[in-house]
Amino acid sequence: MKKIAIGIDIGGTNTVIGAVDQDGNVMVNRSMDTPKHDDFEKYINDLSGEVKELIKSVKLLNEDITILGIGVGAPNGNYYNGTIEYAPNLSFKGVVHVVDALKKNFPDSYAIALTNDANAAAIGEMVYGGAKGMKNFVMYTLGTGVGSGVVVNGDLVYGHDGFAGECGHTMLIPGGRLCGCGARGHLEAYCSAPGMKRTAFELLALYNAEDSLLANRSFNELTSKMIYEAAVKGDKIAIEVFEKTGEYLGQGLADTVHHLAPEAIFLFGGPTAAGDFIFKPAYESMNRHLLPIFKDKIKLLPSKLKLGDAAIVGASALVWKEIEK
Repeated sequence: MKKIAIGIDIGGTNTVIGAVDQDGNVMVNRSMDTPKHDDFEKYINDLSGEVKELIKSVKLLNEDITILGIGVGAPNGNYYNGTIEYAPNLSFKGVVHVVDALKKNFPDSYAIALTNDANAAAIGEMVYGGAKGMKNFVMYTLGTGVGSGVVVNGDLVYGHDGFAGECGHTMLIPGGRLCGCGARGHLEAYCSAPGMKRTAFELLALYNAEDSLLANRSFNELTSKMIYEAAVKGDKIAIEVFEKTGEYLGQGLADTVHHLAPEAIFLFGGPTAAGDFIFKPAYESMNRHLLPIFKDKIKLLPSKLKLGDAAIVGASALVWKEIEK
C-alpha cells in the first residue's frame, strides 16, 4: 500500500496543492488563486474541493493508496494554534483558524497541521532532503524575504507562541536599511532578493558604473537572476553584489551558529542557484565572524529540495512528523 501526504502552500497570489509520496515525489498537483476577497469560509470550501479532486486524481493513478493527512505551509502560520495570524500579504484579516476549518471538511482521521513556509521547508529538508539523519540544523530561505526554520535535537523550534526562528530579522546594521517589517538594519533588508537589488543600485551609484550590464535596468525590472547572469559574464558590479551579499549573510549565519551550534546550515531559494557566487563569500564570512571553537566545523549546504516543488513537499512533510508523535 502506497502512503501519501497532501501538501498545501498558501501564497499571496496562488495556493498550490500536491500529493507527495514517502520519497518526496509529487505525484499530482493542482493550483488555485488565493482570493483577494476576505471571505475565509468560502476560500476554505473552495480549497477543500480542490483537495478532494486531487485525492480522486491520485486514486485513479493507484487505487491502493492511503492518505495520511494534510500539511499546510502559510505566511505567519502558527503551528500550535493551526492559525494564520495577521499575514500582511493575504486578504484574510486578523487570525483565521485553518486547521479547525479543514478538519470540518475532512472529518476522517487525517493528521492535519500548519506552520509557516520556512518551517515547512526545514521539515521537508529533514524528511526528504539533505538533513535526513541530522538532529541539529537550520534552514535559511532566501527570496522576497529571508525566512528560517530551526531544528534542535530533532525537533523544529516553535518557541512559546509558535513564531520562533525569525533569523531574517537579526539586527545586522543598526540604523541601516528599512526592512519590510518596518524596522531598520535587519538581515532580510540585505540578503533577500530585493536586498540584492538595493545593493546593486548602491554600487552602480557608488562607482558611476555606466558600463555595467545592470546599468540600464530599472529597479522594478531587475531580478536576482539578472544579477547572476551578469556575474557569469564577468560584470564587476554583479560580482560585487554577490560578494557583499555573502559577507552580510555570513555575518548573520555566524550569529545563528553562536546561538545554536548546528551541524549544518542549508540555504534555499532563488538566489542560491548562483552557487559559489553566493556560497563561497557567505562561508568565508561566516568563518571570519565565528568564535575559534566553531571555525570550519559548520557545513553550509544547498537545499536538496526541488525549487519548483519545495513548498508543497515541505508542507506535506508536516504530516510525517505528526504521525511520528
